[in-house]
Amino acid sequence: MHGASLGYGRRAVLEKVSLDIHAGEFWCLLGPNGEGKTTLIKALLGALRPQRGLVRRQEKMFRAGKVSYVPQRLELNPVLPTSVREFVLSGLAGVRADALKRRNRLDRVLELVGLGAAHHHNYWTLSGGQKQRALVARALVRNPSLLIVDEPTAGLDFAAVAAVINVLQELYRDFGVTVILVTHDLHIAAEHATHLAFFRHGRVVAGPKDQVLTADRLHATFGVPVAVERDGQGRWRIGDAQAAPPEGSRHADVAAAAVPSGEGAPTP
Repeated sequence: MHGASLGYGRRAVLEKVSLDIHAGEFWCLLGPNGEGKTTLIKALLGALRPQRGLVRRQEKMFRAGKVSYVPQRLELNPVLPTSVREFVLSGLAGVRADALKRRNRLDRVLELVGLGAAHHHNYWTLSGGQKQRALVARALVRNPSLLIVDEPTAGLDFAAVAAVINVLQELYRDFGVTVILVTHDLHIAAEHATHLAFFRHGRVVAGPKDQVLTADRLHATFGVPVAVERDGQGRWRIGDAQAAPPEGSRHADVAAAAVPSGEGAPTP
């Protein structure tokens, strides 16, 4: 994507966006609500043409069905009984595969997301975290090379968040799947992403995490002071800059307090 302006009708949402996403990367898209993250996703999926500039995609990969999208929510009629197995298999719509291949794909992705024992359960009886993992499995059954995921941890409790993120990390690390994750959770981005894109006031600042994850960039994006540091093992720590230790400490600008994720209330 180079110099792309994206929007609807005559209204521009994002201006002069330039970023390159390569195979084997883990991207996190960060920014307040309403800043254009979903608009960028639509452009990447080919659902929105740029007003100006260039959006270049690997069309061969898209035509081969190697791109999967996991929405934050999927609108289904809850009156209709749907097993987890049926729900996940619906992700193969339009894919040519015989019964054996479909069964093998189903078994593999259900085990990957930790729902192998729940394949016969009614989808509507699952917890919030299980539903999100079922959504991921529905996308994975297509064997994608690129997985785009829109706020999969919104409203989930701590354990459910960890389960979903562990699946995405395993896909990236062990299977070489390129992941693009929309999230409000700075800790997830700092720990798992290789690249970040920050959205604010119609602009996007993007690049390798080591280059763009700074206190100044977080402040410019979210409007609050946020401290950033790396410990002796190279792990990132995000904290409340206003609760910093006494001046003179080597980490005087870093506090242990967690940054609010903005993901919503935990699932009961």
